[in-house]
Amino acid sequence: MDINERINAATYFLKGYDMRNATIGIILGSGLGDFAENLTDCIAINYKDIPGFPTSTVVGHGGEMYLGYFKGIPIMLMSGRFHYYEGYDQKEVTMPIRIMKNLGINTLIITNAAGGINLEYSSGALMLISDHINLSGSNPLIGPNMEEYGTRFPDMSDTYSEKLRTSLMDMALTNNIDLKEGIYAMMSGPSFETPAEIRYLRAIGADAVGMSTVPEAIVASHCNIKVIGISCITNMAAGISKQKLTHKEVFETAQRVKNDFAKIVDFAILISSKNEG
Repeated sequence: MDINERINAATYFLKGYDMRNATIGIILGSGLGDFAENLTDCIAINYKDIPGFPTSTVVGHGGEMYLGYFKGIPIMLMSGRFHYYEGYDQKEVTMPIRIMKNLGINTLIITNAAGGINLEYSSGALMLISDHINLSGSNPLIGPNMEEYGTRFPDMSDTYSEKLRTSLMDMALTNNIDLKEGIYAMMSGPSFETPAEIRYLRAIGADAVGMSTVPEAIVASHCNIKVIGISCITNMAAGISKQKLTHKEVFETAQRVKNDFAKIVDFAILISSKNEG
């Protein structure tokens, strides 16, 4: 099947489930899958059972789609994502976004584990993404435009909704949660960045770096889906800390801050539900 056929097959399959009229989608990044435990009246669907759907191969990515409620708000949630470095092209990586669009999602909360570049950050910080820098070497919109989803040349100036960001920052401040705001840079991975690359990224204005999120945000913008991006700074990037970088550290730090992370996602869901339309 080509990419359109795969999207349509997965959409048709998922329409067979009770979608609860969900308009909010969530993608959980490395080590952040525990948030799915907060859903009630939940249906879990293994990615492997969805026709044409990719499967996640990375430790810390659950590989299940959840349809349920969070504090009475209907949610469509992905526990685990797909990455460019796994060998998928970026059209495959972003298939779930187009499927979500087909199923009625109009706001997407994207989360990730990221390396801290801003010297004012520390391991365990949470950062609201204000903008991104795409250094992956590709773009999910390359190729024939999918006219049914959006224009050939989408505007990216408000990809991470300023309105939603302002509300979320205000709510975090009111609840005494230290939420940073900054720019996320995407590298292709899977190797962690070199100290020289981190110096370069800091020089061009990046506050955090990771290997995901940007393709999904680009396609969400193309589909006219509002985006909230949240990074969990699970380690300080190469050259900042003398500690060797490992995926184990990423997972362990995500577990350590999962309560504050859950609160921020909680606020993001509430704000999104109040700003529909």
